[in-house]
Amino acid sequence: MTTTATPDEHTAQDGQQHFDIRAFDAPLGAEVVGLDLGKPLGAQDFARVHRAHLNHHVLVFRDQRITPEQQIAFSRRFGPLQAHVLHQFALPGYPDILIVSNIVENGKPVGLGDAGHFWHSDLSYKEKPSLGSMLYAQELPAEGGDTLFANMHLAWDTLPGHLRRAVEGRHAEHTYLARYAELQARSPWRPDLSAEQIEQVKPVLHPVVRTHPETGRKALFVSEHFTTRIVGLPEDESRALLDELFAHSVRPEHLYRHVWRERDLLFWDNRSLMHLAAGTPDHLRRKLHRTTIEGDSPF
Repeated sequence: MTTTATPDEHTAQDGQQHFDIRAFDAPLGAEVVGLDLGKPLGAQDFARVHRAHLNHHVLVFRDQRITPEQQIAFSRRFGPLQAHVLHQFALPGYPDILIVSNIVENGKPVGLGDAGHFWHSDLSYKEKPSLGSMLYAQELPAEGGDTLFANMHLAWDTLPGHLRRAVEGRHAEHTYLARYAELQARSPWRPDLSAEQIEQVKPVLHPVVRTHPETGRKALFVSEHFTTRIVGLPEDESRALLDELFAHSVRPEHLYRHVWRERDLLFWDNRSLMHLAAGTPDHLRRKLHRTTIEGDSPF
């Protein structure tokens, strides 16, 4: 993956850190090189990071050495955090951090091992879906473990006219339980949900085409994991239309594939992207820490 440094990112004033933001030769994404998230981030540096996140949709912060407290503090600069409904997989002592891991210790999974098995936008099943997620590598496999991202602004921009007309102004239902039983049947990572947990993930309706609250850009906002139906259409028409939208969204020209490096921290915009875990061989260990930032009600 080739990168290009953006022209205004090479100099820093006194009190600022010196770092580059290098756009990938891809439909989305940039790497941040030279920024230490373990140090206080001044207002000007934070503004640069914020602008780059809006421009590139996913930022890769290289070579980070941060504590759970520092990951939480950096995440909270962007908004309040959202705890995952599977609180069983929270990092002990840190309810805002979800452990994403395929590791089993003493016969029990230490984290959510099949997170990202289907294309999705994090927490789209909430009234206020996620603004963004930060995923910090703790232990990486020697092979596999890649994460794919789909640019949903491009998916909308390139959507054929007949599909645009079919979805404009429509809403779709999102539910966490859409494929939960399917996932539960194939792996040990999905525990039975309590009545309280089910209450936390009641179905919600969101626009099929959402407007980014900070940039004003439109994006498709449906996914194969959480979107169950388009409101107001017969079931067969709804399913056929969703299948077309899903297939179009993940065309190769809309994708970036992230190959993880040691101590990478990724910060992606769930208002602009979907993502997918490409999978890890069962015999190789993978563990990451995820924080999730609350967003706005889609419009």
